Amino acid sequence: MTRLAFSSSRFNTSFSSASIKSRRACSIRLGCGICIGISLFALRKYLGFVKNSVKAVKQFSSDSEYKLVLVVRTDLNMGKGKIAAQCSHAAVGAFEKAQKKDPESLKIWQSTGQAKIALKTDSLDEIKQINDNAKKMGLITSMIRDAGRTQIAANSITVLGIGPAPKDIVDKVTGHLKLL
Repeated sequence: MTRLAFSSSRFNTSFSSASIKSRRACSIRLGCGICIGISLFALRKYLGFVKNSVKAVKQFSSDSEYKLVLVVRTDLNMGKGKIAAQCSHAAVGAFEKAQKKDPESLKIWQSTGQAKIALKTDSLDEIKQINDNAKKMGLITSMIRDAGRTQIAANSITVLGIGPAPKDIVDKVTGHLKLL
């Protein structure tokens, strides 16, 4: 084993070559750790920036009008009370999802009157297509299936809730539908 001896007025010590290699390896690991830490910090800042940018675009891309749309299937011939109950399920479901996925939009919607619009469609295929289009646009959706205890067959899709989200974005998905 090679020994290095240092002698000066400040210190008098000796290091083995193994000790020097160990210190060098430790320095390399420390350097890598610092680089990884800085990279993760920068990535976190960047992702936060992107997330905030998306929120800003969403918030200011519209005229600050937000709404929740309820798309009701009229081909099922539900009674008025049944429609009201199914729409309530969709509204609550969309609200709960918005609390988790998009609390900023939810706050804006709450502070601007909580608009809810009931629209109609007459087919299962169309409500499924609207749901797919809404999801592709990044909108919150709440698809309601009936339990089958009263008027409707079990597991039938009755209502689709979309939003709350900026009015102009929701209208791109539901603008062709008529009021219920």
